[in-house]
Amino acid sequence: MKRTILILAALMLSPLESFIAADSPISHRVLCTDYKGNRVVILSATGDIEWEFPANTPQDCWLLPNGNVLFSQITGAAEVTMDKKVVWEYKAPAKAKVHSCQPLPDGNVLVSECFMSRIVVVGRDGSVVKEMPIKSASLNNHQFRGARRTIDGHYWVCLMDEKKVAELDVNGSLLREIPFDGHPLEAVKLPNGHLIVTLWDKSHVVELDENLKTVWEITEKELPGNPLQIPVGIHRLPNGNTIIGNYLGHGFEGKQPMVFEVTPEKKVVWEFADHTRFKTTCQMQILDVPADATKGEVLR
Repeated sequence: MKRTILILAALMLSPLESFIAADSPISHRVLCTDYKGNRVVILSATGDIEWEFPANTPQDCWLLPNGNVLFSQITGAAEVTMDKKVVWEYKAPAKAKVHSCQPLPDGNVLVSECFMSRIVVVGRDGSVVKEMPIKSASLNNHQFRGARRTIDGHYWVCLMDEKKVAELDVNGSLLREIPFDGHPLEAVKLPNGHLIVTLWDKSHVVELDENLKTVWEITEKELPGNPLQIPVGIHRLPNGNTIIGNYLGHGFEGKQPMVFEVTPEKKVVWEFADHTRFKTTCQMQILDVPADATKGEVLR
């Protein structure tokens, strides 16, 4: 009962009180995408909007070591300074739909393109320097979601409609496909070799070991006050906690926290709910954990 009261009260708080400490004093500075709000936002630990920039249905976002923000939007990707100057941009082909991006160590950017059956590496001049075709039977907006390159140079791609995650080698050749009972939106390879995946239609987050055995998971109704609706982004923190972006579109708008942090023991220790200023959140990066996104140190 106490937990329920805390969450209901949080929905009536002022913007500065939008970050809720769930039985602990944890707070976070956060970069996130407001998908239906058509913007990318940096929030202070007290819930103030420190910075925002308009974007066309953005999903992915990164804070770079130079202080700039990299984000994907449906038409491509862009890097923007804190004074809101676009310093790099990739415009995808007209028929492509982009849902993810990632900064790479050499300054290039990894971009996934639905309808195009490919992921691409884009150079600093905005042109494609490497193209990796992805065998896919789906040719629509649900073809791909999350795409990531790991520190070993391999690529991981969520083939959403086909219910599988593909691993490619450094040259883009297919190494294996991992099937799931659900549509994967994000797959993050962890330093210990585990793979953590969000399955949106199953309202499920699952962590697999090197043998693809489930070692940790959160199911739809497992967290009191925080049922999974459409889990999208995940950020595994150094302390072992996991940040989950819980997309509240498709009829779930305004009904519960949008982002929350859960311990390995499945205790919710922090959550964010601001239905007055935000519509939906997809991806996020916790900014008070020192890490270089270009070196694979941000596990999301």
